[in-house]
Amino acid sequence: MKKSEFIWLDGELVEWDNANVSVMTHTLHYGTGVFEGMRARETKQGTSIQFLSDHVDRLFRSAEAYNLEIPFNKNVITNAIKEIVKVNKLKSAYIRPLVFFGDGEMGLLPNDIPVRVAIAAWEWGAYLGDDAGSKGVNVCISEWQRISPKSFKPFAKGVGGYMNSTLAKIDAVKQGFDDAIMLTDKGTVAEGSGQNIFIYKDEKLITPPVETGALGGITRKTVIEIAAYLNIEVVEQDLVQEDLFSSDEIFFTGTATEIVGVVSVDSETIGDGTVGEITTSIRNKYLEIVNGEEDNFNNYLTLI
Repeated sequence: MKKSEFIWLDGELVEWDNANVSVMTHTLHYGTGVFEGMRARETKQGTSIQFLSDHVDRLFRSAEAYNLEIPFNKNVITNAIKEIVKVNKLKSAYIRPLVFFGDGEMGLLPNDIPVRVAIAAWEWGAYLGDDAGSKGVNVCISEWQRISPKSFKPFAKGVGGYMNSTLAKIDAVKQGFDDAIMLTDKGTVAEGSGQNIFIYKDEKLITPPVETGALGGITRKTVIEIAAYLNIEVVEQDLVQEDLFSSDEIFFTGTATEIVGVVSVDSETIGDGTVGEITTSIRNKYLEIVNGEEDNFNNYLTLI
């Protein structure tokens, strides 16, 4: 990780190496925290943060879902996100707001424990590698199931829930794959280890509904809007493993991942083994939007 100069911590700008917390921090022990992953890019208009209001809204929804009362309003958090990019002189950045319980009483019930907020920003390239966008990725179907919506709140980006994702990711990489696809306890497709998933089959895009345990991703939502713009039909419905192998194209979506084609699953080629035409057209339109080159979607960018 390439460190920046400052982190915004509880309303103050703190030098990166001094932005520390106690080892008795409640969230460190029990995992009750929420976060967002965001990107800023240098566009022709200047450095802009993409989908800023969507991310801030979801941060607050996630916090409410896990009983974390953020001690700042949305306007303060929004301005802090812009400030941390600006003060670190970043033209492009990955941004990580984190809301967590601080230190106080120990035990599962977080009584009288302060809620703390940190916002970091740093330079971070392509999550799945620089060649992933053009060459695609090779994935496996994970033996680790996605946490059931009856056991967790998958619509919220909860810190502890990503232990599930980490197990799938590590296992996939150990086997020589780039990433994993996770199934539900019913055997249907949920998502990648940290990405939403789409397939293209029978001349339509299909993505699992969020009721499977998949995150209601902001990039997922944007892809659905791009597809409508490009006159591509989108359907939300359950998918099974056989749908993956019989699909013409598969791709992952996410803020860190962006849009990346999946060219094989469990070493079986998808389509012709290259990033497909539909994936490429949606990816290209997405990059136009986040780079400020698509006037029809300018409202998604916030100039800092």
